[in-house]
Amino acid sequence: MSADPRVPIPFMDDDASSGSGDDVNMLDGNKRQSGMPSGSGRRKRSRKATGDAIVDAMLEIAAASKMRAAAIMKNEERFSISKCIKVLDEMQDMSAGMDDFDLELDEMELIAATAGYCYYNNIMSKPCRSLSPRQGCGIMIEVLNGQDDIFREMFRMDKHVFHKLCDILRQRGMLRDTAGVMIEEQLGIFLNIIGHNERNRVIQERFQHSGETISRHFNNVLKAIKSLSREFLQPPPLLTPAEITVNQRFYPYFQDCIGVIDGMHIPSHIPAKDQSRFRNRRGVLSQNVLAACTFDLKFIFIYPGWEGSAADSRVLRAVLNDPDQNFPQIPEGKYYLVDTGYWNMEGFIAPYQGVRHHLHEFRGANQLPRNAKELFNHRHSSLRNAIQRSFQVLKTRFPILKLAPQYAFHIQRDIVIAACVMHNFIRREEEKDWLFSSVDGMKVDELPELDEQPEIQLVSSIQEQVAFSKRDSIAAAMWDDFINRWDDW
Repeated sequence: MSADPRVPIPFMDDDASSGSGDDVNMLDGNKRQSGMPSGSGRRKRSRKATGDAIVDAMLEIAAASKMRAAAIMKNEERFSISKCIKVLDEMQDMSAGMDDFDLELDEMELIAATAGYCYYNNIMSKPCRSLSPRQGCGIMIEVLNGQDDIFREMFRMDKHVFHKLCDILRQRGMLRDTAGVMIEEQLGIFLNIIGHNERNRVIQERFQHSGETISRHFNNVLKAIKSLSREFLQPPPLLTPAEITVNQRFYPYFQDCIGVIDGMHIPSHIPAKDQSRFRNRRGVLSQNVLAACTFDLKFIFIYPGWEGSAADSRVLRAVLNDPDQNFPQIPEGKYYLVDTGYWNMEGFIAPYQGVRHHLHEFRGANQLPRNAKELFNHRHSSLRNAIQRSFQVLKTRFPILKLAPQYAFHIQRDIVIAACVMHNFIRREEEKDWLFSSVDGMKVDELPELDEQPEIQLVSSIQEQVAFSKRDSIAAAMWDDFINRWDDW
């Protein structure tokens, strides 16, 4: 069946869908009450009827029968002209003896065409086909052509970094431009949500798309960004980090250190039946995320999803015992710095227990280290502060990590991974990014650990001897140099 040439058939975006719930209201019979025009007194329609007249006609016809509206919306399938016509054909076969369904063919085509028009005109924004893929549509044009600081605030990265990421996603086929939503806009939707912790309905209004379209593109981008994790979460280099070699307080004492490990608690939305396991020691529902980073603030490894009640040492042990987690192998003689929530063992050097180790405990003229253990703990904490700065940049850039988002838990886990991937990507493409610049060289105060004592763990005597011997030798060498060179401070 072909549509009546008297009725303009609007272009339907490939992304058009009925996920927001607004479509049902559009065809609700309570909107208007009007009599159904009979076959003998049918209202004549001009070939040049305006769009408003078409919409009014649609609402009058729909108001005459809620059954018709329900039939059009059944199965919650995507709205299209051909679907409307098919449904109305079926209705015609069922309409024998029912005055309410006594419609002529051209009237049924009018319903199909105007239903699509009304949906398209009120729910979706027109795709900007005349614009280049880089420009996108609507708000994207305004922001991409606007001031850099406004773009940075909205999308949480500089313009050239944003375009580079879009190019990667496009060239590798991880995302595709659709008829109405270019990759730039898809990424913009995703960044608006995680960069401002916005709800779907707010993004619908901002980008003028349905709730289903927003949700679909959010999940597509999340999947694409997560797939880049193997590329952007890389093992650390084996050479001594520059941040250590250029600082006489750290070199040569920590020359074999390759990174820092710590746990990060992310507030989480958890079903009631699982909340007891995810409530951490501060009483907050959270997931415990194991993170490892280098001293230039890039993440090496991320393991999200553990219950907030799980001790950091337990999470690390689970990672080391599970080859599928692909934790970077620690070369012989190398090690990571860890806090007091972990055991001091081969490959992981922790501070001395029962000795000052937080940075704020050493502030003030009379708070200088008094022995080798305190000096070791102070410099250990100063160097380990890199991961606190990484966490601060990550959470400042993506505030969704500061609050419990209303997503399924597996989505919450994936958001953490995607955020860390983009964190590393931005650091690679723009080392002097405004957020990284704000923490470079500074010391970020860390909250007291949730796990001041590690879980009981079986460590072989050989491992213990190697780890404790390594730490003691570093502390002794450091103290000898310190007492002979007071200008260290």
